[in-house]
Amino acid sequence: MREYDLNHMLKNPDLVDVKIKEFLENKVIKKQNVDFEEIKGHILKADNNLRFVLENIRLGFLDWAIAGCYYACYHAALGVILTKGYSSKNHLATLCILIKYLYKKELNEKDIKTLSEFIDYQDLLFYVESKNKREDATYSTKSKFDKNEVERLRIKAVLLVAKFRSILEKTN
Repeated sequence: MREYDLNHMLKNPDLVDVKIKEFLENKVIKKQNVDFEEIKGHILKADNNLRFVLENIRLGFLDWAIAGCYYACYHAALGVILTKGYSSKNHLATLCILIKYLYKKELNEKDIKTLSEFIDYQDLLFYVESKNKREDATYSTKSKFDKNEVERLRIKAVLLVAKFRSILEKTN
């Protein structure tokens, strides 16, 4: 997905609703009761991925570190969408649920007081960017990656996982 595609979805909530409906009909996502044990499992998986990233940076396996950054964010996102009554096995479907239920374009005074319950444009953009970088690192034949860029991705992944964790703590 490109930034253009993300912006198109953010400007067209009806499109997001249509995509979610299609994902439900095709059983790509499903309605599910909130399961706090499963949510905890997704957060543990996100934390494990972040440790995996650090170790792979240390060892010089930067392509695997990039993949780990995305999967840390993805697992945390799966935990968050479960609080909204959805489970997913699809990256775009997960993004659509995040956009529908957690993205706030305009904030009122009450929203500002509870800002940590929402994700912003930069969060969504990083989620998409990290998935794109993961695909490049996983599927291309490129073997040289910039260590500083990977470290930047790691820090952003840590911050996004922390934000998702904060949202989850407010739902318990």
